[in-house]
Amino acid sequence: MPAPRLRTTPLPGVGVQYELTTRRHDTLSVIAHRDGTRTLNVHHDDDPDSAGLSMRLTPGEALALTDALVPDHNSPNLLHTSDFGLIAERVTIVGTSYWNGRTLGETQMRTRTGASIVAVMRRSHAVPSPGPDFRLRGGDTIIVIGTREGVDGAHDILDRG
Repeated sequence: MPAPRLRTTPLPGVGVQYELTTRRHDTLSVIAHRDGTRTLNVHHDDDPDSAGLSMRLTPGEALALTDALVPDHNSPNLLHTSDFGLIAERVTIVGTSYWNGRTLGETQMRTRTGASIVAVMRRSHAVPSPGPDFRLRGGDTIIVIGTREGVDGAHDILDRG
């Protein structure tokens, strides 16, 4: 059986569309919108306007679906695992987070968990090695590195609502 083929199509002003044709000749498409949402479509023939299913997913819902399709040991939040027992993961700060507008130092991350925040991804740029006076904002993606226990503790701290 040939490997599935994923076709990518840029959608100017919208985002990117990914299409996969199954062995039964159904087409699954995902439109990755620039605002972070995703639209999942299933087409039962060659006409893309004949979607049998179409649903818009929030970024969190899309991530949850990804976690369901690729279980935790392959989580999209997992960046790297090494023989030394260290992992790096992404944690997103939501707009309603307790930490929105607070400084990184207020989290006491390293003291409380042993994990380190090595970068913050903000919109289209990265802030490597942010200092304790760095202010967190909703939408920031925090890159945390540490042991499994430390990173889990970081999630617990940063997921505070």
